Amino acid sequence: MLATVLLLALPFCVAESASSYAGSTVADSYPPPGATNTAVDAYFPDASQVGYAGPTPTGAEPAAIVTAVPFSKVENIFPLSRPNSADGADSTFNVTRHWGNLSPMYSVESFGLPNASPIIPEGCGLNAVHLLMRHGARYPTSDGGIAHFAADIHAAAVKEGFNATADLKFLATWTYKLGAEILTPFGRESLFSNGVAFRYRYGQLLNGFTDLPVFRTTSEDRMVDSALNFAAGFFDVRTYETDYHQEIIIEENNFNNTLAPYDVCPNENSVDIGYFGGTQASKWANIYLEDAQTRLQPMLQGFNLTISRLVYMQQLCAYETVALGYSKFCDLFTEEEWEGFEYYNEFWYSCGPGNPTSAAQGLGYVQELVSRLTHTPINVWNSSTNSTLDSSNITFPLNQPIYVDATHDVVISNISHQSYISSQIAPFASQLVAQVISCPASEEPTHIRFLLNDGVVPLTGIHGCMEDSNGLCALPSFISGMHERIGEINYAHDCFANYTMPDPDNIIDGRYPS
Repeated sequence: MLATVLLLALPFCVAESASSYAGSTVADSYPPPGATNTAVDAYFPDASQVGYAGPTPTGAEPAAIVTAVPFSKVENIFPLSRPNSADGADSTFNVTRHWGNLSPMYSVESFGLPNASPIIPEGCGLNAVHLLMRHGARYPTSDGGIAHFAADIHAAAVKEGFNATADLKFLATWTYKLGAEILTPFGRESLFSNGVAFRYRYGQLLNGFTDLPVFRTTSEDRMVDSALNFAAGFFDVRTYETDYHQEIIIEENNFNNTLAPYDVCPNENSVDIGYFGGTQASKWANIYLEDAQTRLQPMLQGFNLTISRLVYMQQLCAYETVALGYSKFCDLFTEEEWEGFEYYNEFWYSCGPGNPTSAAQGLGYVQELVSRLTHTPINVWNSSTNSTLDSSNITFPLNQPIYVDATHDVVISNISHQSYISSQIAPFASQLVAQVISCPASEEPTHIRFLLNDGVVPLTGIHGCMEDSNGLCALPSFISGMHERIGEINYAHDCFANYTMPDPDNIIDGRYPS
């Protein structure tokens, strides 16, 4: 269920053209006349002025054409080469869909509503849309496990007794070519393409603007890069910089930011609580990679293939593919082991319903969304909301037909407690869309529903939302349910109280058990 959920309800409807008879000519114009207001430009400094970009080392240039199979235009990974598992090529098994949060985004067919379509239900009208999107594919985290794996394997390779054979023979000459944290070329392309697709789906809502829209992101380099690539695709690569205002919110410790709430939630960063998910995942790795360890270790002398190193090798498959276009690590593991890796990357105990800080971290964004949908300024500052930015109608407008916020995988997981397959919830370039609609079509919105990577999400877990084959919930019921949910979350306790990790069996909705 969408536990910490979101909500939408803006009284904007698609503007009807004066001429709508068959064969008439219609031409819309954006930006709206007179929308440019240079007096507010100072409120939106660019990335060089904001700073706090985080690590930005780049990697080697890809050369997929030298060693990889021809590019595949199928599905969601062009221009990457589709990897195979150790079981061989199988068109029915897509390795890239089993990388968890490292998977490229793909369209989800259903979250339990098999007859629901992302298309607005017949007879209804679109009033507004809110998009919460994840950054695109990136290089791995700075100083992470796979960088240490690379250093260890290179150190071992120069020592006497090292020998790599059979499927691992490539390790004898393998070099680490990845940067850290910034977007890969594929990551940039994904966000640009998402911007183009979003324009096709929701561009008519631009007719409801009387001023330039404000889109938000955080200050990390990959976040800014994702937001700009999306905007270039959504608007126009030559004019996008003047078509909207890009708000860049500082992402750093002790800066309130609903798009990066973990920086002001100490318990999320504690070993006992914040890393509980990693502890549970390690237990599972010892099970699902046992056969891989037995199979692969004889191919490598002078280097101990521990379970954690095997996990790093699976991660290298994902990271090298989205960075270089291919990876020899992919076909070392069987389909069953890739399914195990998918489960290893589930976020249930780290930033989902199984962690007591999860709901608290999602609270701030939900409060912002409620504020936008009800056109009511935030007046209580008891979460990760930023009282400086969110109290200004310039940096936090309440009257936009389109909102776009760029964030991280963990935040989408904090907010969207849905069927827990992480590649469906928070892959690279993930998109959580709230559609505010009127049924029947009218000027006032009547319903709301959510799409997560194109799959319609049932809202029956929200108090007041009834079962509906299209995933619709009456807007007043949804708003009431969100107010109720906000009142249930004890942000101060769950993020700041001195407690140890409770029994995970007692945590089902991302809160410390009462």
